[in-house]
Amino acid sequence: MSDAEMKQTPIVELINVTKRFGNVVAVNNFSLAVTAGEFMTLLGPSGCGKTTVLRLIAGFLKPDSGQILIKGKDVSRKAPYERRLGMVFQSYALFPHMKAYENIAFGLKLRKMKKEEIDKKVREALETVQLLECSERYPRELSGGQQQRIALARALVTEPDVLLFDEPLSNLDFKFRQQMRFELKAIQKKVGITAIYVTHDQTEALTMSDRIAIMNKGKIVQVGTPTEVYENPANKFVANFIGEANFIEGKLLRITETQKELKIAIGENLALDIETIDLGEKKLEENQDVSVAIRPHKLRISRKKTKRTNSVEGKIDNFAYIGSMIKYDVSLPDGTIVKVDQPLLKKIEFEIGERIYLEWDAEDCIILTE
Repeated sequence: MSDAEMKQTPIVELINVTKRFGNVVAVNNFSLAVTAGEFMTLLGPSGCGKTTVLRLIAGFLKPDSGQILIKGKDVSRKAPYERRLGMVFQSYALFPHMKAYENIAFGLKLRKMKKEEIDKKVREALETVQLLECSERYPRELSGGQQQRIALARALVTEPDVLLFDEPLSNLDFKFRQQMRFELKAIQKKVGITAIYVTHDQTEALTMSDRIAIMNKGKIVQVGTPTEVYENPANKFVANFIGEANFIEGKLLRITETQKELKIAIGENLALDIETIDLGEKKLEENQDVSVAIRPHKLRISRKKTKRTNSVEGKIDNFAYIGSMIKYDVSLPDGTIVKVDQPLLKKIEFEIGERIYLEWDAEDCIILTE
């Protein structure tokens, strides 16, 4: 089998997996394939089932129905130690009475490896996470970021087929979390290991993932690259969960070969050039109810109405200065509140209560039929 074929072959595959806790269906007919070397993220709100899926893959839970395959073999009923998986926990789960070296070596000692081989593998793992100088420190003597890297080294040293991450960065402060995102991704790519990562942090998912599986109520609602799920969300839930989005409700008035016209709730006409709108598999019909989603950073505020872009009158209700930009709340004539992100200028140009126009380009609109 060629390298290209190997990369396309699922190393982890869940087929129609369901898991119940009493009357609650935590994971509902769930199917997903993860290829070799891929960084796959399970993303969704609390209670959507993403951690349950990870625990099913790890073997901490058994599915009520369906199959879990690792490298083509059914492991649905196998114990965790039979699955050749590494796990990095949210709480690090380091042994406090063991030094970093001993924590990393623990799994190798259970396998009764020779000391020389253990020393070699632990050193290589410490070099991979760039913490060779910390081998004799106890967890309490390490920063949160260092503890997380030691936990990663412990997972990598046993050479697992797949590495599982259960919200590993949530205990770090904002700056360390940003740094560790890039470090984890770089280490995963360097080692070439398959990773399945659970988080509810959208920025984390967009930054680190090759693909993202977005979950809601125990099901996958969309799988795609970060660009695909952000630019072409499957429905309102995805559009609103991945970043921010404004929604304008409307009705499709007319379909021609080159143009789609929508009548939106505020009484304006929005012309969309079909050549610049990626509809994916969406099927549109005349008189169909649709939503138009527009990202806050795609909107512009102007004091004058122009003819070159779509625009609608509004009023500045509020604003917040956040350093790199100003976030405005703009109310439309029907009472709808729209979020607008504007790059920071030398001064705040628009004041609360000021009448303005919102402008946007047709290609920046996302048509949603759900």
